[in-house]
Amino acid sequence: GGLILFAIFSLVMDVFKIGYYSSFYSCLSAIKIIYPIVQAIFVVVQTYFLWVSAKDCIHVHLNVTRCGLMLTLTTNLAVWMSAVTDESVHKAHSKLKKNMTEEIFRWLLKVGMRSSSVEECNCNSQICQIFKNGYFWLYPFNIEYSLFASAMVYVMWKNVGRFIDHHSHHIQRLKFKLFRRTFFVGIMLGLIILVSGLGVLILYEVQVNSSTESSKKSQALTMYYIFNIVCLSLMSLVCIGGSIIYRFDKRDMDRHKNPTRTLDVALLMGAALGQYAISYYSIVAIVASTPRDTISALNLTYALLMIAQHTFQNVFIIEGLHRQPP
Repeated sequence: GGLILFAIFSLVMDVFKIGYYSSFYSCLSAIKIIYPIVQAIFVVVQTYFLWVSAKDCIHVHLNVTRCGLMLTLTTNLAVWMSAVTDESVHKAHSKLKKNMTEEIFRWLLKVGMRSSSVEECNCNSQICQIFKNGYFWLYPFNIEYSLFASAMVYVMWKNVGRFIDHHSHHIQRLKFKLFRRTFFVGIMLGLIILVSGLGVLILYEVQVNSSTESSKKSQALTMYYIFNIVCLSLMSLVCIGGSIIYRFDKRDMDRHKNPTRTLDVALLMGAALGQYAISYYSIVAIVASTPRDTISALNLTYALLMIAQHTFQNVFIIEGLHRQPP
C-alpha cells in the first residue's frame, strides 16, 4: 500500500516534469523529455512486479534471479541519487536567483543550453510555472518510492533460495476494532497531531518567507520550536511507557533468522544516524554562538529532545519486532 501511494505521486511528478520540459523543448536535449517517460514506465512495471511477487521465495534459476533483483536494486538507488541531486540543484538555482543580479543568472542559465538565445528557455507562462512548482514539491515522494522499492527488492533478494521453518512460523490474525479499547483514542490523537503539525508548518513557512519584520520571524520560530518540543516530549514519554509495558507483558523473544526484520532494524538505525548528526551539529553551533537568546534555548532543547526521542523510539520498536505474538 505504501509503495503504491508513493508510486502514484511519482507518476504525477513525471507528468509534471514532461509538461515542464516540453514548454521549451527547442533549447533542451531530447533526453530531458525522454527520461521522465522512461522513469514512469519503470515505476509502473516495478510496482506491478513487487505487488505480485514480493512474497515469493524463488528456488529455480537462483543466480539469474539474484542478478536481476540486484540490477533492479542498483537502478532504484541510481534513481534516488538522481532525484536528490536534481532537488539540490533546483534549490541552489532558487537561492542564486535571489542573491545574484539578473544578468549573471541569465548567463549561468545559458551554460549547457543548446540554443544561443536564452530567452527561449525562460519559463514565463502560467502553465509552465505550475508544472515547475508541481514536480519540485513532488520530489520527496519519488525519493521515498526509490528507497521503499529498494528495501522490498533487497528482502526479495535475501529470500531467494530461502526455506521457512513452518514450526516457528506464527500466523497472527489482526482484528482491528476501531471503537474498542484505545484504538480509536490513538487514531484521533494521531490525526490531531498530524493536522496541527501541518498547520504550524504552513504558518511557519508563510511568516518566515513573506514577512520582512524580524519580530514576526522570531514569533514563527518560537511557535515552531514549542510545538515540536511538546510533540517530542509526548513521543518520548509514550515510547518509555511502551518499553515499561513490555517488562510486565512477558513473551518469548523471536531469535530466528528473518531478512525483513533485519533490514527493518538496519534502516531504522541508519535513518536515526542522520537525525543524530543534525542534532549534534545544532548543539555545537548553539553552544559556540553568541548571544544566547530564547530562540537558541528552544533550539538546544529541540536538538536534545530529538536525540532522546529517537533513542527511546528505536529501543521500543526493535524490542517489539523481536517479540513473539501472544
